[in-house]
Amino acid sequence: MTYTLYGAPGSGSAPVEAALTLIGAPYTVIEALTWEGDDQRDKVAAVNPMRQIPALITPAGETITESAAILIWLAEQHPEAALAPEPGDPRRAQFLRWMSFIPASIYSMFWVRDVPSRLGGEDVASQVRISTLTADRIADCWAVMDSQINPGRWLLGDELTVLDLYVAVV
Repeated sequence: MTYTLYGAPGSGSAPVEAALTLIGAPYTVIEALTWEGDDQRDKVAAVNPMRQIPALITPAGETITESAAILIWLAEQHPEAALAPEPGDPRRAQFLRWMSFIPASIYSMFWVRDVPSRLGGEDVASQVRISTLTADRIADCWAVMDSQINPGRWLLGDELTVLDLYVAVV
């Protein structure tokens, strides 16, 4: 029952690798530094047409992409690891809220912030404006999350969850 993880150090695959380690599941990593060019993105193309990491191949051969989806799925498949509040737990709604908020409102902004020419073209002033506005939006989103979470030792209380792993990397 081995998982295969396409990823790279410091990327969105890092919390997935941490979760697999905490679960105690055997896994192998196929390193793909997708930001380094087409040769690296091509390593992932067969399992993710977006040519992005992470991509997780389950022991059953199913492919899952998107960090948040993978983390939620792993926590649900391995409830003994207690890496997510289970249905019925009063923390479950906030867990799902923040696991959706991070990729939709924060992580997605990195694509724009890191290469503003994707939206601003070659105009340097436009790129600077886009970078500034994007960085401001990211900071505002973190501030919203910070103001609405009453963490204990971890974000949702006394137990580590995949939300903590995700936030640590993003």
